[in-house]
Amino acid sequence: MTQDTIEELRRQTAAEPLNPAPWRALGLVLQASTPGEEATACLCAAMALEARSPLALYNLATVYFQARRMAEAERWYRLTLALDPTLVAANQNLAALLEEQRRYDEARHYRDIAFSQQSVFVEQASSPEALTVLVLSASAAGNVPIDFLLPPNRYTRIKWFIEYAPTEPLPEFDIVFNALGDSDVAARALAAASRFLEACDKPVLNHPSQIPRTTRDQIWRLLAPIERLVAPKTMRWEAGVPSPIDFPVLARPIGSHGGQGVVRITTPEELGSLEPAPRYLTPYYDYRSADGLFRKYRVIFVDRVPYPYHLAISENWLVHYFSADMAVNETKRAEEQLFLEKPGQSLGAAAWETVEAIGRHLNLDYAGVDFALLADGRVLLFEANATMLAHLADEPALFAYKHRALPALFDAFYRMVDQRVFDWAAQT
Repeated sequence: MTQDTIEELRRQTAAEPLNPAPWRALGLVLQASTPGEEATACLCAAMALEARSPLALYNLATVYFQARRMAEAERWYRLTLALDPTLVAANQNLAALLEEQRRYDEARHYRDIAFSQQSVFVEQASSPEALTVLVLSASAAGNVPIDFLLPPNRYTRIKWFIEYAPTEPLPEFDIVFNALGDSDVAARALAAASRFLEACDKPVLNHPSQIPRTTRDQIWRLLAPIERLVAPKTMRWEAGVPSPIDFPVLARPIGSHGGQGVVRITTPEELGSLEPAPRYLTPYYDYRSADGLFRKYRVIFVDRVPYPYHLAISENWLVHYFSADMAVNETKRAEEQLFLEKPGQSLGAAAWETVEAIGRHLNLDYAGVDFALLADGRVLLFEANATMLAHLADEPALFAYKHRALPALFDAFYRMVDQRVFDWAAQT
């Protein structure tokens, strides 16, 4: 009987989502039968609806979103917007959630609602003397992560989702950072950024004109002249078309990063079984080291200078730092420490020179490269672009060597920003 009551109350909440009574009744029944977070959430929703408080519902949804509980987050964001369809933050977050699930048309709908109302967001630094950075961002994906590059304790950040015209004049700013890092997903925003910068007289970091050269089907052409670099020929592929590359190949959704959606394909039949969507195809190289493990290195370039960032060592060919057991394997961490502190010794002098050449060819103020080292000492390119994440959030007790090495990277970025502003002021 209790389960029948629960199902009936769930039908009532679906039929009358803005009526607090069925939410409260559902919460009380759940609390009596299976006490837990769903009961608490329903009771919170009832109180928010009684108070007509969309912000309270938004906060409830965001707790689930931050916990990566996407189904629950979507449920509560939709209830928030049923109460207030114009709430910018709720539209923004629901769009981001749907984008992650590749529900692109739905995501675009909510982004348009959010950013047509507000496209400029000012995050004020604590110091009134801090420089102000105009950050050009895309409303969907493809942005450079900026939280550690432009921390709010050092810079006032004006984030402009540039596909949308600001509803009022832009605040004053000292320098522009183009955070649009992937033209596969941010082409519209890059075009808008280029038009804006034609009339902008402030210094610019990572000019938009440099970004299209770094897509997966272009980067191998850009870096081809570098000696001792293996830059696999990557091609765009549409479903129903034979592979232009010999098997085995890696197939990945266009616009994806971090290994999301990547599969290794060994036959035409496997390729044909993929869901019909545009993909990149890349030749697969077996890059196992002599010990049978796979190593993926990341280097960050600041003003074209390389800074070792991390090394992930895994038993799986699809290497992710978070799944490589770096935190529980002291031997792996010791090898990563050597890479961060002595990259030329870790990779070999010739390989490190190859990495340095990648930074010069990219010619970006901020970028990164993921790569492996082949058995013959050559560097195998995975990707090189501006969307690379750099942070210093690892546990200090386990990763003390990171907290010694990586501040040099961020300090170099801060110096570059400050110097560009100084040089511009000296010329005007």
